[in-house]
Amino acid sequence: MSTFDTDNTLLLEMLGKGGGNEVFTTTAQTGKDFYCVFFPVESVITSIAAGNFTGESALAGQTMSAGTTLFMRVTDITLTSGIGFGYRESDGDATK
Repeated sequence: MSTFDTDNTLLLEMLGKGGGNEVFTTTAQTGKDFYCVFFPVESVITSIAAGNFTGESALAGQTMSAGTTLFMRVTDITLTSGIGFGYRESDGDATK
């Protein structure tokens, strides 16, 4: 996330009003810029990649309980089962 996000930008992102947010199931999500992924139902992660994060591959094969939220810069994610809500970074700065 940009270090220059205003309070309004951050609030809009948290409310899902930043634009480009997605609901996904087992279709691979690649080239994304999610700052947060929420799982409303029990979901199993097949694979995940996150920028500025190490060890995220340990989540592959893990079951996320309903209500779990991952706050990390997710660029690619695939689910074996379940549903994810991807909240997209809306300031356009993919480096922070």
